[in-house]
Amino acid sequence: MPVPMWDEPPRRRPGPPRAVLLLVPVVVSLLVQLPAAIGIGLWRGESAPTIAWQAALAAAGPLALLAVQWMPGPTVAVVAAAALADLLLAPDLGPPYIALAFAIVIAVARGAIVWALAATGAVWLAALLAGPLLGLDWHPARIAATTLALAVCFATGAFVRVRGQRAAAYRAAAERRRADAEDAERTRIAAELHDVLGHSLSLIAVQANAGLHVIDADPAKAKTMLANIKAASRTALGDMRTVLGALRDEEAPLVPQRELADLAELVQGVRAAGIDVRLDDTLEEHPPRAVQSAAYRIVQEALTNVLRHAGAGRAEVRVAADGPMVRVTVDDDGRGLPVGAEGAGLLGMRGRAELLGGEVRFEPSPLGGTRVLALLPGAEAA
Repeated sequence: MPVPMWDEPPRRRPGPPRAVLLLVPVVVSLLVQLPAAIGIGLWRGESAPTIAWQAALAAAGPLALLAVQWMPGPTVAVVAAAALADLLLAPDLGPPYIALAFAIVIAVARGAIVWALAATGAVWLAALLAGPLLGLDWHPARIAATTLALAVCFATGAFVRVRGQRAAAYRAAAERRRADAEDAERTRIAAELHDVLGHSLSLIAVQANAGLHVIDADPAKAKTMLANIKAASRTALGDMRTVLGALRDEEAPLVPQRELADLAELVQGVRAAGIDVRLDDTLEEHPPRAVQSAAYRIVQEALTNVLRHAGAGRAEVRVAADGPMVRVTVDDDGRGLPVGAEGAGLLGMRGRAELLGGEVRFEPSPLGGTRVLALLPGAEAA
């Protein structure tokens, strides 16, 4: 069955291509810094070489941002050095070096926080020490504002990083939930197919083997066995369509789920295979369908084991109330269950019972073989 919508990993909204996101900081930085540097140089009447030098300083940082996605640490160091040169060598009047802000945010967001702290701290300290030596007199308010702006850049990068980590963790958790749900559904379907096909094919194999032995001596009996094979095949196909219909998420199963009322038909099929099976159902109030279906499948698997492995000639199935629980017992007079046996069928019986809050035990039977004892919640307990 499909995984519920709330267990699906969150889908990322379609956004601009990665190349566009890479170029946005570069283009914005160039548009802010380069025209302003050239315009200020012309306004101040600087010589062409000086204007070219100032333009080169203004463009160095933005162009260095082209490598920030692959080398965020070294890139922030290069951009910080370019910002220091622009601060000390270019005219004091000019736009902020926002390429450094982009470099800090991206570097911190990508985990290069040590590079960003070291490069930015070294450059800012060098600016504060070298500025007075070059005759630059900065107002304390400007120094405080610049320091605050750098701190805001670091905080923004940290926010982006944490948000990205949380989104990645959420997607990973949702993917794990989806995978767990798929595994559980595959296990459930495998158990259903095991029960349906294992029992029906066992009946068919027993009937076919016996029919081969009597087809010449007793054609009428062989014909009866072929009819039993046909009935078992039809039942198996109907149950398998139900399981596969659930797998395809069809609106309704093609045949109803098995209930306790179907035990008589189940027992009749096993009896036709040559096992003397007796059914004793004394329940006055039947439990919910989920419990009935689990009880039916447990009895089906137990009788399948009687057919295939026990070498038994007799079996007894009892369904009765045991306080608030439903007690299901299957006894046989076969060779008994091997010590430590844990096949898929036995694990499937335990799993069905535990899923409903019940249990399944395997014990020696008074008949001499194995007893399968299942305790499932009754109507009130369920």
